[in-house]
Amino acid sequence: MSQTQTLWWASESFWKKMAIWITAASAVVLIFLTFDTVAKITAGGKRVPAYSVINHRIDYVFDEKRNHQVPVIGPVEPLFGKVLSEAEAKDLVSKGKLTTQAKNCMNCHTLLGNGAYFAPDLTKSWLDPAWGSKEVREQLMVDFLMDPSDKLHNALGRRMPKLGITEEEARATVAFLKWMSAIDTNGFPANFKPIDQADAAPETAPPPVESAPVPAL
Repeated sequence: MSQTQTLWWASESFWKKMAIWITAASAVVLIFLTFDTVAKITAGGKRVPAYSVINHRIDYVFDEKRNHQVPVIGPVEPLFGKVLSEAEAKDLVSKGKLTTQAKNCMNCHTLLGNGAYFAPDLTKSWLDPAWGSKEVREQLMVDFLMDPSDKLHNALGRRMPKLGITEEEARATVAFLKWMSAIDTNGFPANFKPIDQADAAPETAPPPVESAPVPAL
């Protein structure tokens, strides 16, 4: 073999062909992964529930098998006391999502871990125990979004400004946050303690007072 003869595995044409085949194979894999991912992140799937999930109680509990916390969809517990159809829920959640985008919430917060780290992550903010109790949570969230300036847990540290959010936008944002809390995020955020979702114990009537026997005359 002459010194000028190039080995097949070192030839320029071989590596050009390899580059073409690798690029084509990678494109096929990326297309497959894209369709697979879209199916998994679309509302109505196993990981991302339908928008009508806002009609139910959403809790966050530890799963022994998966070794992290997972969302649990509970009994009917409609947002603002009204059960919505799937279309109505989608419109409300979508409006809330658009509101968070219009007000540039990700300039300070993270949603599903994406955004800025100046303020808390909002992925499970619907379940934040700072709201006190689940009975007053909805209205407290609406009031806070409309004007956080005079709220107790906005008085110290990093403060949220008043963004000019209307009541309609605030209600839609709360719906978006409730829906987002139902997404299975593989335990993110870790070590999160959710608000107590237990129903208040029903009031029981006091036992009847037995009257003393009337003495015989």
